[in-house]
Amino acid sequence: MKNILSATKEVLLGIKHTEDHDLTIPTNFSCYNVIFITEGAGVYHADFGKFNFTAPVILFSTPLQQICIERESAFEYTMLQFHGDFYCIEYHKAQVSCNGLLFNNIYIEPSVSPTRKEASDLDRLLNDMDEELMTEFADETILRAYLQLFLAKTSSIKIRSMKPENALTERDEQMEKFSKLLDAHFLELHKPNDYAALLAMTPNNFSKRCSRHFKKSPSVLIQERIILEAKKKLHLTRMSIKEVAYSLNFYDEFYFSRFFKKFTKVSPQIFREKAGISIIADLAD
Repeated sequence: MKNILSATKEVLLGIKHTEDHDLTIPTNFSCYNVIFITEGAGVYHADFGKFNFTAPVILFSTPLQQICIERESAFEYTMLQFHGDFYCIEYHKAQVSCNGLLFNNIYIEPSVSPTRKEASDLDRLLNDMDEELMTEFADETILRAYLQLFLAKTSSIKIRSMKPENALTERDEQMEKFSKLLDAHFLELHKPNDYAALLAMTPNNFSKRCSRHFKKSPSVLIQERIILEAKKKLHLTRMSIKEVAYSLNFYDEFYFSRFFKKFTKVSPQIFREKAGISIIADLAD
């Protein structure tokens, strides 16, 4: 295991293997994580979401997201980690569509299921990256190119899997409408019953449909949508924490901090310090 570290000893880029870290214990990292499971099956816990998986599969998480793997059989994995200071997924969104697809999307499973051929190709790419990392003078330009290619390939697999003809689950137009309503109204509507009324559904039916379709309750999705927006503002802007709180309709900065920490286990300030402020913050104007 070898990492490229920042001046403050944060991992900028690294690759870990099964023996390097026990993912069966709940944990979080300051960087983006790509967990390539080549053998085994289990349940992936990401914050309050639970997702069944069978290898080969690639799991994703964002900075300081609470993750854990519940094993159903012995498994082998390679974990690719990168910090936003090394590769900013928002800055490179024109080249790679992973932001909002592999990461930072509360509505879809944070996973990709490649074919055996695709898994073999991705495994070789990770091995090439690992070899470059292990050289005495690892070239960061080459490593960024490998990383971008890996993210582009996994994004392409994810996009194909989401096409109607390839989807593993049936469409639910009401739940698709709910996701659009939530994106439009999450700042002012915070109760599941509000959305049930907008969808002309009973609260009970709405809750069951939502849990079945998204594998999360309406309450969790509403909270996740607020937290997602908070993380964006903390990472992609130089707004003060007080300004972030007010922009999210929290009129008490300290209540916002408690709400954020209850969900993420860290304060907004610690999140910003660990995840960093993106170069996007200085390009906004």
